[in-house]
Amino acid sequence: MAQRGHHRPAGSAEHPRTQRSGQVTSACAARRARLLAQMAEMAPGAVAVLPTAQEVARNADSDYPYRHDSYFYYLSGFTEPESVVVLVAARGDAPARSILFCREKNAEREIWDGFRHGPEAALTAFGFDATFPIDALDAQMEQLLANAPALYYALGNDAELDARVRRWLAAVRRQARLGVTAPAAAHDLLPLLDEMRLLKDDGELAIMRRAAAISGRAHARAMRATRPGMHEYEIEAELLYEFRRSGAQHPAYSSIVASGANSCVLHYSANNAPCHDGDLLLIDAGCELDGYASDITRTYPVNGRFTAPQRALYELVLAAQAAALHAIKPGHRYTAIHDAALQVLAQGMLDLGLLDQNKTGGVADVIANKSYLPFYMHGTGHWLGMDVHDVGQYRDVGAPDKPSRPLQAGMVLTVEPGIYVRPAEGVPEQFWNTGIRIEDDVIVTPTGHTIISAAAPKSVADIEHLMQQAP
Repeated sequence: MAQRGHHRPAGSAEHPRTQRSGQVTSACAARRARLLAQMAEMAPGAVAVLPTAQEVARNADSDYPYRHDSYFYYLSGFTEPESVVVLVAARGDAPARSILFCREKNAEREIWDGFRHGPEAALTAFGFDATFPIDALDAQMEQLLANAPALYYALGNDAELDARVRRWLAAVRRQARLGVTAPAAAHDLLPLLDEMRLLKDDGELAIMRRAAAISGRAHARAMRATRPGMHEYEIEAELLYEFRRSGAQHPAYSSIVASGANSCVLHYSANNAPCHDGDLLLIDAGCELDGYASDITRTYPVNGRFTAPQRALYELVLAAQAAALHAIKPGHRYTAIHDAALQVLAQGMLDLGLLDQNKTGGVADVIANKSYLPFYMHGTGHWLGMDVHDVGQYRDVGAPDKPSRPLQAGMVLTVEPGIYVRPAEGVPEQFWNTGIRIEDDVIVTPTGHTIISAAAPKSVADIEHLMQQAP
């Protein structure tokens, strides 16, 4: 027996349950309309398919905490698993349509797992033109793809979806004797969404400001709490407490709380070592709020006072970040940020004796020959958004030489120079086992930029003052 869907009457209004859900619904509907307009221009009547993330078993009968797919959420605002968005572009007199497939209401499962919207409630709450039970997806897709000119989906991104698409197309092709045609072209949906997601709207920026503020307070809390003899995980607990008590749903990524030599491990994750008097502590941590990430790094002395060598390296990284931030404004190339930081770091490595000018030459030689790599081996930032390393090209791939793309207002990125000094021959011993990174979240504005993570102290004076306060 065919499963019936729910359809919005022509001209009917949305009825969001709360102001925030209404704002999310409106923003997602606008994004769907933008994507549908692009599809209609390229292939009128084309169909796009976008599933959310699957639930993943952790062990036995326990799953990892569920987190929706970012692309799916961007277009739907819907956070339940077992859901798919389908978009049908306008063609001739046939208007564009947006369809949500989701789980049906199930009173027994809701006792165990919590509330489900079900197709009928989801239609009203999320502003789709139609909703169907997820079990109806295969039958509906075979109808929607009949005589559609093209199919848009994440090509090669999900083996299960690839297999399902093949089954849908095979079912449509079996109707060839009836004059039914299958899509003649398949296009990757993700590049279209990547470009849309790269430029944040006002609602997204407001959430990201709040996320960065929460994370900034968490870093300040960690600084106030830190004392010699504590373990890294104790300080991580301070971060997690501040995230959750402030309303953030999750950490945006696994927190890095790295003391002493651990600070020279870029993706350190054990967070189980004791923090010794005289060591630096590097914390790279940020929360996720309403689907959007923050990403902040601060480095500070466990005992609250920088030694002279620590301060010298710290001030160098801080100066490199200031130079990088100065390069952020609309029209400037993305690579200008890294180039500005690298210029300062290279000069500092020579001035502090990390590099021997008699062997490496001057700043230009250090950069050209990449002599800085033992001490600085990563880029100076990345896009930030729904994913901590967010989507979007860093180069203008449409240009023949693929230059670094110019910055635009509405982009959000991190700026995170660092320096990492491991024990090595010829390297001054006073700097050994010292890793320093300073990272802020930055919005590109029409006239320049704004730092949204300033709640986390970063000057030497501010850090030392804060750490002298009672926890």
